[in-house]
Amino acid sequence: MFRKTLAILIALALLATPAALAQDDDNPTIAILRFGRTALNELTRIGILDMLQAYQFINADERALLNDEQDMEGERVNVIWGDGGMDLPTANLMVEDALDRGADILMPLMTPVAQIAANLTFDLEHPPLVLFSVVSAPYTAGIADAPCLKPPHIAGTQAQVPFDQIVSLLRLQQPDMSQVGTMVNAAEPNSVYGLEQISKHGEALGLTVEAAPIANLSDVPIAAETLMDKGIEAIVLSTSSLEVSAMPTIVELAVEYGIPVFSPATGQAHRGAHVGAGFNDFYREGVVVGRMLTAHLEGSIDISSLAINAQPSLGVALNLDSAAEAGFSFSEELLAMADYVIENGQSTQSRTRPSLPEMTLDERRAADLEFLAGLECTDEMIAEQQAALDAAK
Repeated sequence: MFRKTLAILIALALLATPAALAQDDDNPTIAILRFGRTALNELTRIGILDMLQAYQFINADERALLNDEQDMEGERVNVIWGDGGMDLPTANLMVEDALDRGADILMPLMTPVAQIAANLTFDLEHPPLVLFSVVSAPYTAGIADAPCLKPPHIAGTQAQVPFDQIVSLLRLQQPDMSQVGTMVNAAEPNSVYGLEQISKHGEALGLTVEAAPIANLSDVPIAAETLMDKGIEAIVLSTSSLEVSAMPTIVELAVEYGIPVFSPATGQAHRGAHVGAGFNDFYREGVVVGRMLTAHLEGSIDISSLAINAQPSLGVALNLDSAAEAGFSFSEELLAMADYVIENGQSTQSRTRPSLPEMTLDERRAADLEFLAGLECTDEMIAEQQAALDAAK
C-alpha cells in the first residue's frame, strides 16, 4: 500500500511541474513512459537511448542525464520520463501528464501504458505519435486491429511471446503430463491473451487446461489452491503484471505441492519460477522502436504507413534451487535447452550488456531504412488483413 501511495504522490508531483520543458523551444519532446521498472524493460530503454545517441540526437553529456532518468532539455530533442509504478491509476496520470506537457512522441513500454496512450489519443485532432514496445498483446488490448489496420499515429513492435514453444516445454519436462493450470485477470489484455494461447496450444497437445480467475493479489493464493486441488501437474502463467507481482506467492504454494511453475519471462527464474521461458530479446525491442523514432525525427518515414513489427524469440532459464526445494529435477531435454541456470544462488547468465553493432552512421541509416522498408504496408496487405478480420467475425 505504501508503494502504491508513493507512486501516486510522485505522479501528482509530476503534474504540478512546469510544462516549460516541452514548450520553451522547437525541439521535439519525447516521453518515455513505462508501466514499471524491470530488468528486462530496462534493456529496452537502453536500446532506445543507444539509437538516439548513434543518430546524434543526444550527446554524451545528455546521455549521462538520461541514464539517471532525468528530464532533459537537449540540443536537438527533449526527453521526459514517466514510471507508473505497476499501478494503473498512476500510469493513467503519467500519460495525461505527458500530454499536458506537450509531448510530441509518446513511447510507452508494456501493454497497460500502450493501451492508455492509445485510448487517450484516439480522438485527438492532432495526436502525438505513439511508438510502443514491450507489448505482447496489441490486438487484444485494442491498440490496433492488425499489423496494418491501426490508427495512423500509432506504430511499434510486438514482443511476441511464443506460447506454442513454451507449452511444448511441459512435455519435455514430463512426457505423460495431462493437466495444467493457469490464471486469468480479465482486466489485463496480456492475461486474457495468455489464457487463450495457453488453452489453444495446451489442448493441441492433449492437455486439459484449468483456469482460475484473479482480480488482485489477495485472489492469488485462493486461485492457486483451487488449481492444485484439481490435480494439476504444472502452472503456466501469462505476462500480466498481476501474475508477475504474485510470482513469489505462486511459487511458494507450488513448492508445497511439488509442481513446477512456468513463467513466459526468463527473468522470473530469478524470482523463484522454476522455468522462465519466453520472449527474450528486450534490447532489440528498443532498437526496433528506436529505428522508427530516429527515422521519423530525420523525416525519412511516414509512421502511418508502417506495420506493427513482431519478433518472436525464445529464451529458457531454469531455477535449480527452487526445483530442488519443490522436490523435483529437470529433464535432460529441458536442461539442454537452457540459456542459463540458477544454482546455489548463482546464475550462469551472461552479464555482458547488449550494444549496437559498430558501423558508420551512413551504414546504420541504410540498414535501418532497409529494415523499416520491410514494414511498409501495401494495399494488398491491408486488404488481406481486413478480409481475415471480417472472416473471423
